[in-house]
Amino acid sequence: MEKVKINTEYIKLDQFLKYADIVQSGAEAKYFITENEIKVNGEIVSQRGKKLRSGDKVDINGKLYIIIN
Repeated sequence: MEKVKINTEYIKLDQFLKYADIVQSGAEAKYFITENEIKVNGEIVSQRGKKLRSGDKVDINGKLYIIIN
């Protein structure tokens, strides 16, 4: 499980994908979210504005990330 440290209260899913170097741009993030199964705390999400907070677990095609402050 990879830890991703944020310095704010939350980070939106599309911003997280860029911050974690999974995608390079917002447009790429939008496409990536529609084409891949992304789970936040076990639930499939497709909203790129989904707010991720400290303690949230993100599963992207089997690779796990945890958000920490």
